[in-house]
Amino acid sequence: MLSVALTTVTTDDVVARGNPGQFDYYVLALSWSPTYCAEEGRKRREVQCNGQRPYAFVLHGLWPQYKKGWPENCDIGHKPWVPRVLIDAMLDIMPSPRLVIQQYRKHGTCSGLTPEAYYDLSRRLHDAIKIPARYLSPNNPIQVSPKEIENDFLKTNRDLTPAMISISCRRGKRLREVRICFSKEGRLTACGHNEDQAKLCRLDRIVMPPVRSGSSRPATPR
Repeated sequence: MLSVALTTVTTDDVVARGNPGQFDYYVLALSWSPTYCAEEGRKRREVQCNGQRPYAFVLHGLWPQYKKGWPENCDIGHKPWVPRVLIDAMLDIMPSPRLVIQQYRKHGTCSGLTPEAYYDLSRRLHDAIKIPARYLSPNNPIQVSPKEIENDFLKTNRDLTPAMISISCRRGKRLREVRICFSKEGRLTACGHNEDQAKLCRLDRIVMPPVRSGSSRPATPR
């Protein structure tokens, strides 16, 4: 029997605004695109959900974090703006112009970096993580435990330790994302309170919907 998953966010967890460059570490959030497309992505008619390309893990964002809580929408002295050429350059790993713009406004402004430097670091850290082979392009749903996902990433990325990774799931019992922590200098590091696994997913088993391709529909989980 599956246990109930609850994601608890308290007022102590979130810091509404912060100072650019003043934070403790980064979270690289790798979103499972098929879950997003099965929910809000389909309603928004996102390009990643049209089935023309089989997106699996995509970059959700690179988030400055405090050891407990995180800054958002930091004041950089002017309105945040991401050049169109930079948006287009990120679409192979972050397949939504809206997401690219929103992530810099909400999180990138707190990094203390320009949009160019922020997305250069985002790509570098994204490319530093190797996705386990079984998650590259599954054609059928995968039923798996959060611990199994973690172990697969640990085996595939030898410098990764359990303290550096956490798994987030949705109330619909689907994988939401994998979170991996890096130092401000871009080195793998232990995560803080925000990535406590008990807060992000307490299910025994979760489903990873298959990648979307053409007019195919999800099959029965295996």
